[in-house]
Amino acid sequence: MKKVGSAAVGVLWMVVLALVAPASGRALGFDDISNRARDLAAAEYRAPVTQLSPELRELDSDAYREIRFRPEHAVWREEKLPFELMFFPTGRGYQDAVRINTVEGGVAKRLELDTEMFDYGRNRLDARKLRGMGFAGFRVHYPINKPSYKDEVVVFLGASYFRAVGQGQVYGLSARGLAVDTAPASGEEFPRFSEFWIERPHARATTLTIYGLLGSKHVTGAYKFVLAPGKETVMTVNSRLYARDTTAKLGIAAMHTMYAFGENQPGNRDDYRPEVHDSDGLSVLTGEGEWLWRPYVNPKRLLVTSFATANPRGFGSMQRDRASSSYEDPDAQYERRPSLWIEPIGSWGKGRVELVQIPTPDETNDNIVVYWVPDAAPIVGKPLDHNYRMRWQMPGQMPVGRGYVVQTRRGRGYVRQPDGDLNFVVDFDGPALRALGPDAKLEPLVEIGTNGELRDRNLVRNAVSGAWRMTVRIKRADAAKPIEMRASLRLAQNMQAAASAAAPPTTTPITETWSYIVPAELEKP
Repeated sequence: MKKVGSAAVGVLWMVVLALVAPASGRALGFDDISNRARDLAAAEYRAPVTQLSPELRELDSDAYREIRFRPEHAVWREEKLPFELMFFPTGRGYQDAVRINTVEGGVAKRLELDTEMFDYGRNRLDARKLRGMGFAGFRVHYPINKPSYKDEVVVFLGASYFRAVGQGQVYGLSARGLAVDTAPASGEEFPRFSEFWIERPHARATTLTIYGLLGSKHVTGAYKFVLAPGKETVMTVNSRLYARDTTAKLGIAAMHTMYAFGENQPGNRDDYRPEVHDSDGLSVLTGEGEWLWRPYVNPKRLLVTSFATANPRGFGSMQRDRASSSYEDPDAQYERRPSLWIEPIGSWGKGRVELVQIPTPDETNDNIVVYWVPDAAPIVGKPLDHNYRMRWQMPGQMPVGRGYVVQTRRGRGYVRQPDGDLNFVVDFDGPALRALGPDAKLEPLVEIGTNGELRDRNLVRNAVSGAWRMTVRIKRADAAKPIEMRASLRLAQNMQAAASAAAPPTTTPITETWSYIVPAELEKP
């Protein structure tokens, strides 16, 4: 077999006209992609046809990773524009090719893959047999850490998956254009982006506009992403979906992350690392203004929970623990992995933030899924719009004007006679609590579901850290069922009275709500 060399192919970039500007002369835009999605939804669904050559189909994952795009062939590099595009080839794990177009002057031009664009590493591949190789996805480069180097800031690769980073961050959790039928026994559907259009940036551009066309058996969609890389990388998203039928459960603004074990669920195997996770909890700001925090768990069996609200103000998968000593993994650098906060734009109506937690034996699986599910079923032929901002942050969105949870720990200290109770230690901190002073009188508000009995609760200020430590001890009635718990802090009644004798006592919390679920048959630490 002959290894692909620098003279194997002629022209590096073959550009063909893929789509012309609308007849009115206006530039290609979101409505044009939306019209294509609408027409596809009205037509019979056709699954993508895989035409991957045996040469590529038989490569294992290590061999596929040996194939690298040659940076000198990056789109817009010769023009010295602030953004550059590089590409991934189809291969064993990414068999479906996507069309990629650039847009300039309102006209889209399709980019054709040439095998000369890639370095094949130690693979010995026959160039003549790779002529049908296509693009599996692309990545965008822009300088966010220093002006002299264009960092990789976002990747679109596989189905509708993508992920991004901001300044000082490394890749962690992923997002999806859309999740369909996640968690039911009937199986999940994975819509895919089949085509992208990327607008050519101007010489001083700080944003990049990307359009995507999505499709699957049950739904089609048009997407517009306006990428703004920086200290936190922000993606403003316009999505418009068209349902082929009304049977699918749609997961809007979906994200995937990994939680293997951590401080609230210690690992039960011989692992030198104290914690292994890309994210440690779900944060939700409901439409009613309540901040919720649910620490993640790695359950023994599938666990699906949700928070119902109307017009949510935000939700996201957070990595709050930023201490490298919490992970002791200088290669993975979990402390540098981004949080992802979804900020809805406009009215989203009634629905729920759904959290799916899947058992995983190790960190190789993204076992946590979060998304928004509208209450109203999609109507065939009628567009379903959701606009939002995605903020890839470090450390992540925190409650404003309230204390928040900085750690959750589970387990018991030394006891002479274990009684089977479950003990939780929750630390609350933040500027709002610090402003009350060390002598503040606070008390915990704790609610336990019907499957548990509250045996004890306490609250003290940790003189070492300055945080407020709440301990909760519960007894579970049925080990085969989960337990739901909620807790927050408020000013003690006597402190409220001192602050305003005329004001009646209030149960208004001064912290976010710690919302925890003990899975059924949770393993002992």
